[in-house]
Amino acid sequence: MTVNKPNTDKEIIQAYKRSGDMELLGELYEQYMHLVLGVCLKYLKSKAEAQDAVIEIFEELVVKLQNHEVDHFKSWLYVLTRNHCLMKLRKQKSRGHEEEIGEAFMESEPFQHHEDETRLEDNLEKLKSCIAKLKEEQKRCVDLFFLQEKCYQEIADSTNFDLKKVKSYIQNGKRNLKICMEQSE
Repeated sequence: MTVNKPNTDKEIIQAYKRSGDMELLGELYEQYMHLVLGVCLKYLKSKAEAQDAVIEIFEELVVKLQNHEVDHFKSWLYVLTRNHCLMKLRKQKSRGHEEEIGEAFMESEPFQHHEDETRLEDNLEKLKSCIAKLKEEQKRCVDLFFLQEKCYQEIADSTNFDLKKVKSYIQNGKRNLKICMEQSE
């Protein structure tokens, strides 16, 4: 008796979901690895970082394919790859910003630390208050995007909001937070 080997991407994904066979997933991913690497190079601009990202994306696939219904694997993988790279860049940018803030604190006069700390605490309290005033959808999306560092697609998947709605909620929430913070000064 011969077992039919899955041929299409969708059949391979279904077989992987049923069996959890990493070899099937590896064979599927291998077909598109050069595309994933190309996208990673485009965004990350570093061969070493791009190669690391290719491995990280495969690790994401192991979990995400179990939880998502994927009809067009190639385009879905492209979006996953792009989002992964954008999140990686955002984390690098925020880490750089945190380092700048840290350096600014270290270089400031000692007597300014208490004033800065008090101002920071006041701003955090104002921000919490302003976040509480947001509409529930905006609050949820802003939290997932800025505090939990989720990408648009991950937010859409977890909230069941349309992708365009997620972008709108984040943009409007950000604008409303800025207005609220300015009014509370």
